[in-house]
Amino acid sequence: MAREKKIENYDVVIIGGGPAGLTAAIYASRAKLNTLLIEKALIGGLATYTNEIQNYPGFPDSPKGEAITNLMKKQAENLGVKFKLTAVKSVDLAGEEKIVETFRNKYIAKTVIISTGGKPRITGGKNEENFLFDKGISFCATCDAAANTDKHVVVIGSGDAAIEEGMFLTKFASKVTVSVLHDTGKMDCNEIAKAAALKNPKMEFVWNTVVDSFEGEDHLQKVVLKNVKTDELIPIECDNCFEFIGYIPNTDIFEGQINLTNRGYVLTNDMMETNVEGVYACGDVREKWLRQVATSVGDGAIAACAAEKFIAEEEAFNENIMQKELPGLIYLYNAIDAPSREFLSTIQKIEDDNANKVAVSRVDVYKSKGIAKKLGIDTFPSVVTTMNGKIARKITSALTEEVIVKELKL
Repeated sequence: MAREKKIENYDVVIIGGGPAGLTAAIYASRAKLNTLLIEKALIGGLATYTNEIQNYPGFPDSPKGEAITNLMKKQAENLGVKFKLTAVKSVDLAGEEKIVETFRNKYIAKTVIISTGGKPRITGGKNEENFLFDKGISFCATCDAAANTDKHVVVIGSGDAAIEEGMFLTKFASKVTVSVLHDTGKMDCNEIAKAAALKNPKMEFVWNTVVDSFEGEDHLQKVVLKNVKTDELIPIECDNCFEFIGYIPNTDIFEGQINLTNRGYVLTNDMMETNVEGVYACGDVREKWLRQVATSVGDGAIAACAAEKFIAEEEAFNENIMQKELPGLIYLYNAIDAPSREFLSTIQKIEDDNANKVAVSRVDVYKSKGIAKKLGIDTFPSVVTTMNGKIARKITSALTEEVIVKELKL
């Protein structure tokens, strides 16, 4: 007999515990939202594997990534965030109540924040797992370039990221050897980057090669390349290796429910909103230009603030805007628009003249158009009237006291 799952209710459920998810949790909890963070592996995400972070503001001593993310976790815990270390098995994001299920529990949330990140695509070469992250194989030149000053590094890949990051590495490393799958002179990057790389005196290219194996004791010492045409093995002595052959976002469980790019990244707007109301995405899992701890933290803050705003608007919409006791007058305006502000005095007069006869709500759309969207309004200023908790009429032009009073039958 199947075990019945325990049900818990939250304002916000955050899926993923990297810097983006942890920041979202901190902001959500500070907003007095009942917040749960679910992480299947390691709190802190991939950032915990970074040996030194030299570009995160406020940490001049270049701490390990784990040191920074541990502080984030402690701060979230101090604010009352609940943590569950388990994998999410399924989600249902369509309804007003979002459902997130694990093996043992069913979590019902008003909002969901997706911060599941992703994982770098690896070569599959022999012994690769022995040297991932802080043992010689890296995936972020921006993070680890300075630690490779005057060293010889190998770069795997020839796409835009590989070549541009490889050129960035030449500012620090003494030599950068690039393994390219294609014939001599052919790369997957844009022509400008290719031309610059070929002229760079610190860059050398090993054409028609893939990784056969990684060798070393406690740390990587050698990358053995294989020529795909002759099967010749080419050992490259090096200090570190950077792999830039793609990134795989962790979005499988969201397919068919939210909009993803053809590579699987979550599409959001600048408020971290997905195409599904009440569902947000932040950090490396979303489609964006730069993936860093700093940008993930910014994403997480925005996502949590947007979720808090959504919940507040939902409550206001259900309890105040669509109240049933009296005829309703909802004035939607933009506070930075002078005519909109000026008409507030007319709305006030209608309210004063009809005390206890009409329920008046004023909605400033300057920072959020959530309520306007629910009412189907995209022109401002506008008035919506309601009767018995249902929309009666939308007035989007020629706003006058007479028109509004007549519509409300006052």
